[in-house]
Amino acid sequence: MEFYQRLGLALAVTNDIWRHQYAVVTDGRVALGLHSYDFPSPSLTWVHAEISQYAPKLANAGIDFAFLKTGEEEFNEAGFKDPDGQMITMLEARTFSPPSMTPPPVIGYFREYRFPVRSVPDSARFWEPLGFVAMRSEEDEHGPAVLTSDGIDLCIFEAAAQRPQLVFGSPDLSATVAGLVARGVSGEIVPDPLGGGDAMELRAPEGMRLLVTQERL
Repeated sequence: MEFYQRLGLALAVTNDIWRHQYAVVTDGRVALGLHSYDFPSPSLTWVHAEISQYAPKLANAGIDFAFLKTGEEEFNEAGFKDPDGQMITMLEARTFSPPSMTPPPVIGYFREYRFPVRSVPDSARFWEPLGFVAMRSEEDEHGPAVLTSDGIDLCIFEAAAQRPQLVFGSPDLSATVAGLVARGVSGEIVPDPLGGGDAMELRAPEGMRLLVTQERL
């Protein structure tokens, strides 16, 4: 939690939903849940009302649930994986209260969740019925693709043995790097393998990888 706060993310007020300790930090656009609990992670999480009624529709569409809790006396939640093993979680309600004001984070604003897949076309076919639109090159269907939605964007690319990344965009990468170093956050300057140009790669204490890229004008 302290690491993410040094990035300039704001701490949200959490509710007593689970027995384990958890915290939520946000840049005002995306919320990151930090859990003192062992489960397949990172997990992409959405809020969906009336999970008990929505889950059967997903099951009829071929979704195989890893867990499904829809009892009247419990907090309803469900989880399943995409074809490449990415965990997806649905919660019946938000588990935190967002801050009333969120100052611009030092790291920049969240841009996309980037993760490797075996096949971009196959992955796109899985995500599109769930409300995403695949933006990809017409010349190379196996090239990287951005899956856009009215929430967060996902970026998929074909690769093996690579970890997912949280990608943030900075209007001035040099100033952002200096600001993070001043807060005791050091990283490595690396090429952005998908967007081109320089980027700063960070690694959170729990192992999550973050990439800060230069925003294109």
